[in-house]
Amino acid sequence: MQLTQVTLHVGPGTFLPVKVRQVADHHMHSEWFELSPPAAAAISAARAEGRRIVAVGTTAVRVLESAAAGGELSPRCGRTDIFIYPPYDFRMVDALITNFHLPRSTLLMLVAAFCSPGSTAGVEVILRAYAQAVQQGYRFYSYGDAMLIE
Repeated sequence: MQLTQVTLHVGPGTFLPVKVRQVADHHMHSEWFELSPPAAAAISAARAEGRRIVAVGTTAVRVLESAAAGGELSPRCGRTDIFIYPPYDFRMVDALITNFHLPRSTLLMLVAAFCSPGSTAGVEVILRAYAQAVQQGYRFYSYGDAMLIE
């Protein structure tokens, strides 16, 4: 196992509920991110060797997917307003460790997209998982319980 770090300065827009009828009409506020040259090299090497890329947190997913928007992962810093929701084809991330997010949040939509990349089936999958989490008394928010999605 190899670890590397990425940076995303999360703004309040990440936590605003989606209020539009059509998810595609929601506008994400931009946030500053950085994928350093050593981090990009380590992730690219892992990908080339066939190792899985496991993002810890939705913010890490947004950084990696933003930095790979041109097809290849490259070191970058700047602003991103990437909004990931079903259906979405992930370029860089193979697995995700994340906590449980609020309904109608952009973070929950990213998790739903991860559950069934390229389709909208992830919405039903994640809603069933969340119903189970509520039934079992799992904690939500940033310091709550976490899950691994592969």
